[in-house]
Amino acid sequence: MEKDYEIFDHTADVGIIVRGRTLEEMFEKAAYAMFDIMIYAEKIEPIRKVKVSISASTLEDLLVDWLSELLYVFSTELFVMGKFNVNIQKDKEFSLKAICWGEPYNREKHGIKTEIKAVTYHQLKIDEKEGYITLLFDI
Repeated sequence: MEKDYEIFDHTADVGIIVRGRTLEEMFEKAAYAMFDIMIYAEKIEPIRKVKVSISASTLEDLLVDWLSELLYVFSTELFVMGKFNVNIQKDKEFSLKAICWGEPYNREKHGIKTEIKAVTYHQLKIDEKEGYITLLFDI
């Protein structure tokens, strides 16, 4: 995936702006950007897939939960992901089902850039009409 995001600095945080034609595309790009901030995401090979299924009452909660889940998988299983296929549905609440492709983390191959501690709600904005998400990570 191309680097389809912008980074902006914030005190003790790093922020991103991602743009996309659909909500799913923006969620996919946000996930890629998060991994690319931590490591060299372009070096990730889609060797194995991981399925993620979450739900939340708001889109903001869904985004934070989505990225937090990916961060959790990275932290606990040392598995990095670089390709995402996201599907979002709205019923009584929002649900996200995704297939994520990646491989086990290898420091020599993937490097290390910035440690992300958490996904935050600070300055979080999802604008479906204009096609962008603004988001901050605690580093």
